[in-house]
Amino acid sequence: MKKTVVIDVVGLSYSLIGEHTPFLSRWMADKNRATIDPMLPAVTTAVQSTYVTGKWPAENGIVGNGWYDRDDAEIKFWKQSNHLVQGEKIWDRARKIDPAFTVSKMFWWYNMYSSADFSVTPRPQYLADGRKMPDCYSQPADLRDRLQAELGTFPLFQFWGPGANIISTRWIADASMLVDRWHNPTLTLIYLPHLDYCLQKFGVDFAKIATDLRQVDDVCRDLIEYYEKAGAEVLVLSEYGITNVSRPVHLNRVLREANLIQIREERGLELLDPGASRAFAVADHQVAHVYLNDPKLLPQVRALLEQTPGVQRVLDRDEQRSYHLDHERAGDLVVMADADSWFTYYYWTDDRKAPDFARLVDIHRKPGYDPVEMFMDPKNPLIKLRAGYKLLRKKLGFRYLMDVIPLNATLIKGSHGRTGTAPEHHPVLIGRGLNAERVTAVEVYDTIWKMLNG
Repeated sequence: MKKTVVIDVVGLSYSLIGEHTPFLSRWMADKNRATIDPMLPAVTTAVQSTYVTGKWPAENGIVGNGWYDRDDAEIKFWKQSNHLVQGEKIWDRARKIDPAFTVSKMFWWYNMYSSADFSVTPRPQYLADGRKMPDCYSQPADLRDRLQAELGTFPLFQFWGPGANIISTRWIADASMLVDRWHNPTLTLIYLPHLDYCLQKFGVDFAKIATDLRQVDDVCRDLIEYYEKAGAEVLVLSEYGITNVSRPVHLNRVLREANLIQIREERGLELLDPGASRAFAVADHQVAHVYLNDPKLLPQVRALLEQTPGVQRVLDRDEQRSYHLDHERAGDLVVMADADSWFTYYYWTDDRKAPDFARLVDIHRKPGYDPVEMFMDPKNPLIKLRAGYKLLRKKLGFRYLMDVIPLNATLIKGSHGRTGTAPEHHPVLIGRGLNAERVTAVEVYDTIWKMLNG
């Protein structure tokens, strides 16, 4: 099979390719170009799983970056086991034809316990004293050690949070090329997250994101020139485009006002109790899954959501079928925001009672996605000194809480997840041999398969 590399430049759309991305502009001049129709939900784990299985979320089970586990009565976000992704992966199909076929899966999601030959994914160490230490997980296990010996510890705090920057994207790119030199995989999947940060923080504002665009363009140049020199076919794509937003919508507060949410108070702080709630929302960018523990409430909850400013569409189980989202993990209702809005997970009505993890980078305990984790509280002029003090406590081995995240959702200026965006903001597909100007997310699988077969 043909050596193939798929580079996922998160958030890239044709509206961003231009004077600030000189390499990509030149490189794609003689390539075929297509746009990918945004799927629902247009979020990382769902889209990536569709690309590698050729199956919609209704079949592969990845209905979002997180969902409600009805058996555990827990909301789970950013899980990593590949066992969650239902359906045959493209590399498993390839191995049936070519037993010598190998795949390197570099930071694409659901990397743990997959059948990929070589894989690396973020995985911090959680120490018994409460500290979180940067690290990553790999298959085979010693690949992690070899990479970190060459490149240093994976820069977890530059991968997500207020410190997120090009350093983590550069580390992933360098690690991908090292794995290629050491193992020469047939298929390499590379995830470059950098644009996700600036676009959600600032929106499509070239005065603020020009440097970020140049930085990711430089990383793409180094990767593409390396792999093309190695004789590989290169495909550049993205999962979604990011568009400007100005209105956060707090669905759980709406449900709370209707007396549908159950709150548990501990140490004066409020915790959402999903198993005891009659209805609650799991927010994921511009999409939310709303789960009901009392099915008889569905007409009432639907009417309430449809009347909420910022909500464009509410889908019941039957309507979810037309979006290929009708899986048992999906909400009883799936809510899509309008173009100017996005959904928070916030459920408290008094910031003094917000849970302690609300002010932390804590992607697993929050019952929904929280892009505000990319900011330090701008209202606190001493916030950097506070963060420095917390880091000192960490280095001295003391317990600490890096509680520097604001509770101001209006800081977010860009989002994604919905359908119906303008074509110039659709995800991109760039490479040789494409025979369509517009494809669906499941057809990306077919594109990769054709490239592998020359």
